[in-house]
Amino acid sequence: MGTAILQVLILGLALGGVYALMASGLTLIFGVMRIVNLAHPIFIICGAFIAYWLFRLYGVDPILAMPIAAAALFAIGIVVYKLIFEKEAQNPKYSEMTVLLTFGVALVFDGLLAYWFSNTQRVTLPPYATDAIFIGDIFIPTAQLYAGLVSVAVIAVLWAFLQYTRTGYAIRATTQNRSAAQLMGVNVGRVSLITFGIGLALAGAAGALVSFVFSFFPAKHWEWIAILMSLIVLGGMGKLIGAVVGAFLLSVIAAYVGYFAGQTWSTITFFLALFVILLVRPQGLFGEKLEET
Repeated sequence: MGTAILQVLILGLALGGVYALMASGLTLIFGVMRIVNLAHPIFIICGAFIAYWLFRLYGVDPILAMPIAAAALFAIGIVVYKLIFEKEAQNPKYSEMTVLLTFGVALVFDGLLAYWFSNTQRVTLPPYATDAIFIGDIFIPTAQLYAGLVSVAVIAVLWAFLQYTRTGYAIRATTQNRSAAQLMGVNVGRVSLITFGIGLALAGAAGALVSFVFSFFPAKHWEWIAILMSLIVLGGMGKLIGAVVGAFLLSVIAAYVGYFAGQTWSTITFFLALFVILLVRPQGLFGEKLEET
């Protein structure tokens, strides 16, 4: 029994890293621009398709395809922000509007991907996708292990970027107080543009890892919306550390629920967590109470 408990913990932690990377771009975008990006999961799917076809056509390892997927999604993010979100950035109802706008974006990209590739389930199969490392009675799937470690490494680079670069300072200042940052000379419009691009680049990088950890298809993103929202709401909307903690915590809990109650309940764990968090502590573990205006 003890071995099984440890086994489930390891699997939960490995997937927690992937979930953390999936949620990091979403929470970064919300923190800077207050955009509730319901389209974020479909951009993860886009990254997964890029990695999948690079592997199928040219034999590029999905992990090595991460920079390509990230760069492609960064470019898409710049275009999408310029065309859709930049004009209304000063609107007092901006956050509410972005819910509908990003929902529409998700529908468009879902339709395009389904038209081009159909809703057939796909998975990238590099050599390590079906391997495992055995330590006594414990096994660690190499695909999940590599994906988890790479995800943590990317998040560490993101954290260092936010902490030690001028652009990172500007992003953090805008996150903390948009108006004060603008008064101090921060070009909030430029910061918002760059942040949206970075957020989608993180989605692309996560998609490359998702391509060999999960099976995927265009409509899969509807299931991931609630999962990702539960992660960032638990940690606190706009809080990177909160998204990481929430991802590892809920991933481990879901792994144990799946082990003891079945895989169906494993997925439902995220939905129930989102419901309970919004009822009990809507600001999340690391968030601050919103002041009424």
